[in-house]
Amino acid sequence: MTDLLLAIVHHLIVFGLAAVLAAELALMRPAAMSPHTVRLLGRFDAAYGVLALAILVVGFLRVKYGAKGPAFYMHNPVFWAKIAAFAVVGLISIRPTLRILRWQKRAKADAAFVPALDEVNALRRTMLLEIHVFALIPIFAAMMARGVGYS
Repeated sequence: MTDLLLAIVHHLIVFGLAAVLAAELALMRPAAMSPHTVRLLGRFDAAYGVLALAILVVGFLRVKYGAKGPAFYMHNPVFWAKIAAFAVVGLISIRPTLRILRWQKRAKADAAFVPALDEVNALRRTMLLEIHVFALIPIFAAMMARGVGYS
């Protein structure tokens, strides 16, 4: 039962992360940018951070207490590829987070603040890269679920 509960929570968090990334990308358009959008981006980015931490905790609980046991994961190169993809997504997400925090600070000082179009476009490209790398995570998960990499 523990394995089932951890799997359910793990999957729900991953879907939450995907939803937050999609929402941030949808908001990160020059035509949609407004002071309200800057505030929303800050909220979504905070939720993204909480979900990212939660997925780490639950994921490693699955490794330790899940039905497959640590041996399945620790010696599986596909598991480490999945962890590496997650780490790369985390590293890519630093720039958008810092930029959004800077925008929020400016928006607090100036209620009419709207980021420059070139900044929005550059950040959107970074977020697109982040989403593309994020897509590798469920690919690696599906491979692991089918025993790829386990010997």
